Amino acid sequence: MVYILLEAFLAGMILVVIVWWTMFSNRPGGEIQDAANDEGKDAASPDGPKGS
Repeated sequence: MVYILLEAFLAGMILVVIVWWTMFSNRPGGEIQDAANDEGKDAASPDGPKGS
């Protein structure tokens, strides 16, 4: 029983490490903070979208 719990815990930890590695490994500052605001800046600017 202890072996099964240990194996499940290790599998969960491996999953956490893989998710962390794929999300944050290539970003020097970690998670990007205002990604949603950066995407909509051009459309919401008073000058209108770029290229018009």
